[in-house]
Amino acid sequence: MSDTITVETAAKRAHNGSTVLTDRMCEKRVEERTKIYDRKCRGLYVSITTAGVATFSFKFTDPATGKQRTVLLGVYNPETFGVEHARSRAYAAKAMDPAALVEQLHQRKAQKARHGITVAKMIEERIDWMSTLEKKKDGEMRCRVESWKNTASHLRRFVKPKLGHMDPREVTRQHIAELSNDILEGKFGVPSVSNARHMRRAVSGLYTWAGEAGRDYVSETCRPCFNLPKLPKEHARERMLTEDEIRIFWHGLDRDDLPWDRRTRLALKFELVTMLRSGELLCAHRDELFDLDGTMPRFDVPAKRVKKRRVIQQPLSDLAVEIIREALTGDGQQFVFESPVYTGQPIHRTALGTALRGRPDKEMPGICEVLGLKPFTPHDLRRTAATLAGELGFSEAAIAKCLDHAVTKDHGEKINRVTGIYNQSKRMQQKRAVLDGIAAELRRIIGQPKVVDGPMRLAA
Repeated sequence: MSDTITVETAAKRAHNGSTVLTDRMCEKRVEERTKIYDRKCRGLYVSITTAGVATFSFKFTDPATGKQRTVLLGVYNPETFGVEHARSRAYAAKAMDPAALVEQLHQRKAQKARHGITVAKMIEERIDWMSTLEKKKDGEMRCRVESWKNTASHLRRFVKPKLGHMDPREVTRQHIAELSNDILEGKFGVPSVSNARHMRRAVSGLYTWAGEAGRDYVSETCRPCFNLPKLPKEHARERMLTEDEIRIFWHGLDRDDLPWDRRTRLALKFELVTMLRSGELLCAHRDELFDLDGTMPRFDVPAKRVKKRRVIQQPLSDLAVEIIREALTGDGQQFVFESPVYTGQPIHRTALGTALRGRPDKEMPGICEVLGLKPFTPHDLRRTAATLAGELGFSEAAIAKCLDHAVTKDHGEKINRVTGIYNQSKRMQQKRAVLDGIAAELRRIIGQPKVVDGPMRLAA
């Protein structure tokens, strides 16, 4: 039973007809809020809103005052709480002493007043908890959930406006399904299956956190994301650049008429050459570069910038070293790809994607548009490099290591998961061979010979 209590005189009790309630009645759509009373169990009724939410309640007379009181029994769910469940709860309430039932309701109402939490408040507490700093395995202080900003965005953009006013215990699977449909229909902007999926994941995490011992905002059985209708399939991205597109892209980045600064363009080249993610390479610091003038140059990406929170030791090809040397224009420059706006700070993590697609609000066309290329993202450069490596005959295991993916197969043989845990080899020789091979292939495609007369020559 819930803690909702309403008081009304018996004379004002208005039946919208009395019939034998069925599940089918609870699922019908209405143009205005409608109450239907059950003939089989006196006092039981269902209230159906225009949004399609059906709520069961039980009315009884308080013997002390002679007034009607209402007990909220639950929200209709075709699989977990139907008419028969509501009747059972109503019969249980009938069997109780009315005075004891009234006292129980008063206690629950007082508890709810003390609780006083809404979905909006619960969301903000969850975000505060996720963003709290804690000491990580590598000794650094970072947020409890390092991807908390993405989760917070989905909760605040989608869930809070629609469900923020509600008691979290009253949110049902139907509410989340309707919210998913709203996202898919474009009511929050561009229709997006990805946003609907991330919203559901964020809500699921929110309710798991809310039901943990010591918090108890909701019961353990309150799972509004359980067994929801499946979302449409998301098609995997397959965009990769052809040899002609690579040639146009590479030489196009050297054009003087592009409205994007040189270091941003060099960072795009660097992503294609190294197969690293944008977030991993854009904050590249001098202290993370080793042996640039030697035979084994490499770039160590710290765990805090890596998706799987593990250090990446990425070998650098001669082409990658050239790009770094051009980007480092002075001894005092600490970040390889320093921001053109904020001195001493790296380029923002979204800069590469923005440069490729452009900024219509500032009338800055994207690089793809200027060069006449079919649109692509920075991540597609990783796919292009991996494809080049595959065409050159390198093994999937070596390519996976360069991409910082888990190695599941080696030379066609499946690797036991336990073996993968024990074997901590960085496979530097294999990775260097792959990246050197990609650099050589890129030089062939763009028509640039290998630099052999000194380490200070600049990238094309």
